[in-house]
Amino acid sequence: MSKKSLQTTLVHSDYRAPEGFDAFPSAIHHASTVLFKDVASMRSGDWKNKNAYTYGLHGTPTTFRLEARLAEIEGGSHCLLAPSGLAAISMVDLALLKSGDDVLLPENVYNPNRELGRWLSADFGITARYYDPLVGTGIADLIQPNTKLIWTEAPGSVSMEVPDLRAICAVAKEKGVLVALDNTWSAGLGLRAFDLGVDIVMQALTKYQSGGSDVLMGAVITREKALIDRIALAHMRLGMGVSADDAYLVMRGLPTMKLRFEAHDAAARKVAAWLKARPEIAKVLHPAFEDCPGHEFFQRDFTGAGGLFSVLFDARYTEEQTDRFVDALELFGIGYSWGGANSLVMPYRIQGMRRNWADAGILVRFNIGLEDTDDLIADIERAFAKL
Repeated sequence: MSKKSLQTTLVHSDYRAPEGFDAFPSAIHHASTVLFKDVASMRSGDWKNKNAYTYGLHGTPTTFRLEARLAEIEGGSHCLLAPSGLAAISMVDLALLKSGDDVLLPENVYNPNRELGRWLSADFGITARYYDPLVGTGIADLIQPNTKLIWTEAPGSVSMEVPDLRAICAVAKEKGVLVALDNTWSAGLGLRAFDLGVDIVMQALTKYQSGGSDVLMGAVITREKALIDRIALAHMRLGMGVSADDAYLVMRGLPTMKLRFEAHDAAARKVAAWLKARPEIAKVLHPAFEDCPGHEFFQRDFTGAGGLFSVLFDARYTEEQTDRFVDALELFGIGYSWGGANSLVMPYRIQGMRRNWADAGILVRFNIGLEDTDDLIADIERAFAKL
């Protein structure tokens, strides 16, 4: 290169690091602008097929690597990242639905997904209808000619019912309707969704994949190229990019995810079993327990459970009392989400969230972290004394 001024030298450097460096961690590639070797390379690159780098929003080696690893873990073939789990849900809806279409959602759907359904109905001319999560083959009676997408959750948000995914997917396939699953609870480890007939898997990587309670990110995974191409157009049009630093944090958590997931699972079952024997608790809503709705489908389809479950307090306790219980806990933070090392607790007004909710008693959700379970149990026992 010709001689440069000091100012130009601050911007343009002649130095190039030597080739051949390798290490276990993935490199973090920051980029908005991506440089092309020449004009021909620029014109031949195809962002949708990921055969070249075109712009930071469409991916760098860091995000491409994370997408590939997530697809492998889930048993899929293609993956797209989004800034959050809800962003991933929105991306699927806006890719596959248009005015005049219909989408079915389970009654126990993640509440922001419910709010998205209301918005689609109110402002976009897309009808969003809600079904009993235990409907099974009865979903056939709800599918209309304009039904294009069925959302599922396994288990459902907060109330923890486990659907018969095999039955829903079989009916949907006969009718030519796509099935999307929010598989965040099992992290792609405890449930092989594609093997059951699911077309699209959504994950909130905020949870177990990160494991640090410090990253917001989502993913959409499929096995079908034509399907991911439709979603990729929405991804591009909506500008759904993620930072390379956040992608690195998620990748850093993947090697330990299975170990952490299994530790959460074992700890949660121990705490849940202890709670089940307590007179203050009327019901434990944990899919691995026989009296949880849909337990038989959990037994058939799942290999693990993670750390999240809910309980119903005995009906004699008021909301004021259960709030006092929650406030008295010392080792449980009051907060949403799960999958991190710290235990969490959250009370819900479930009667206002579900149509035809029959159970009495206040619902409280627990995320069991990686603390010593005896310490967690002692903390809960102390808080019971505050009821």
